[in-house]
Amino acid sequence: MIGSASMPAASPLLLLLLLLPLPASNAIYCDEDDCYDLLGLKQDANTSEIKKAYYKLSLKLHPDKTPDPESQKLFVKIANAYEILKDESTREQYDYAIAHPEEVLYNTAQYYRAYYGHKTDIRAVLIGLLLITSAFQYINQLTRYNQAVESVKQSPAYRNRLKALEFERTGGIGSKKKGHKQVDKKVEELNNEVDLQIHGVEKPSIWRLCGVQFILLPYSTGKVLTWEICWFWRYWVKKLPFAWEDACYLTRATLQIPASTWKNIDESRKEDIVTRRLWEKKNMERYIANMKKESKRRR
Repeated sequence: MIGSASMPAASPLLLLLLLLPLPASNAIYCDEDDCYDLLGLKQDANTSEIKKAYYKLSLKLHPDKTPDPESQKLFVKIANAYEILKDESTREQYDYAIAHPEEVLYNTAQYYRAYYGHKTDIRAVLIGLLLITSAFQYINQLTRYNQAVESVKQSPAYRNRLKALEFERTGGIGSKKKGHKQVDKKVEELNNEVDLQIHGVEKPSIWRLCGVQFILLPYSTGKVLTWEICWFWRYWVKKLPFAWEDACYLTRATLQIPASTWKNIDESRKEDIVTRRLWEKKNMERYIANMKKESKRRR
């Protein structure tokens, strides 16, 4: 069943490749001519013979020597043939194309790889990829955030907060004569004042883009190493009590709470959780047992 399902999908691609007017394997190097014939050489000619043949023909057919258009065209062909045969790797690929003319796709790929691959600066390619990836990443972040904002704005909790803020601003007195534009403008102003608590989606930021993070990688690595060293010195060597921020970090890591969610927790609740020292195994086990008992009691 698998084989029969894959054949119809693959056949159009194979058909397209077969119908493409690809040139012969050796034709991509010196068009319809033979590179060796253009220089008057045999295929087993050495590097010295190739050089001598080219210089001899170039002196004869150089545009400065003869104004004949046909001679000039032939000079371009000879120069191209020499460029191919003087380099050992391209000559080897050309010889392979002559010996295996049926491998058209492979020979074509080898040709373009040899002629255009080394001319492309890998740094430019890397920068281009980072810019394109970062652009798509930012667009994706912006789209997700806007969708989350619209979803939150449609929720009853958000509308209630909006009404409460409007009541606070107006003192409960509203004008019924306001036009639609004035009402929309007022709602827009209130929308900007209401704090949106969106879980799981953060505002788009250039600092989270892969391109920016790649540029700041040395700084980020140094910062992490410094933090690790300070942590080791304070809490493993000097045995100091955990600072509040570090205790919060350990609590978040133990309970696997995202930073955005932690920010929205009440301070009293944070203090209660942190003081339990849940990063210690015994305390965590006791906390889980208490949570299970509480859950059963609520049922």
